[in-house]
Amino acid sequence: MIITKFILVIVIGYLLGSIPFGLIISRRKAKIDIRDYGSGRTGGTNVLRTLGRKAFLMVAALDIAKGALAVVFAGLIIGNDYIIIGNSGLGLLSQVLAGLAAVVGHIWPIFVKFKGGRGVATFIGGLIALFPIAGLLGGEAVIIGAGLSGFASLGSIIGVVGVFAILIPLTIIFNLPIEYLSYAFAGTLLIIFVHRDNIKRLLAGSERRLNQKA
Repeated sequence: MIITKFILVIVIGYLLGSIPFGLIISRRKAKIDIRDYGSGRTGGTNVLRTLGRKAFLMVAALDIAKGALAVVFAGLIIGNDYIIIGNSGLGLLSQVLAGLAAVVGHIWPIFVKFKGGRGVATFIGGLIALFPIAGLLGGEAVIIGAGLSGFASLGSIIGVVGVFAILIPLTIIFNLPIEYLSYAFAGTLLIIFVHRDNIKRLLAGSERRLNQKA
């Protein structure tokens, strides 16, 4: 029974993450396919460059929400009946897996030929649902990093690495569940991996700036 529930929460998380809100908003607001512009991705940064700030804020909020909902649904499905020790257990593990599945779905969505966004907003949404303080700090770090550097990709990398770094001492000092740190670690590795082309362009000095139109 528990295995079936685990599979269910992972599938739900992936399907939630696969909803291409960038594509949906671009079609409804501007009658265009966002994949035909800029980077060709459906994430918030490409929406910002193509359609502007209002459309970006809508997409970002929805992408955050689907990560958070994946975690919430996992908690509701698994419940608190599978605790191992302290605050840790299979319930919390299922939420971590659901959140990561949503990030994977956002990056490789089944609904749009497995090409979505970079997964940062969905990762932050999952973290907000798991551990709100860390999620909000991570979101602020992304915004500040992007604003100061002028590069969305660099801000995203700084944000996810920063929140993982912050969670290390917090986990040790306050004896937080190791699942929080595991989520941040796996999500950070995944997001850095999908930003590998951006990293190459940053090093080469050819990365597009945040305010550069598509």
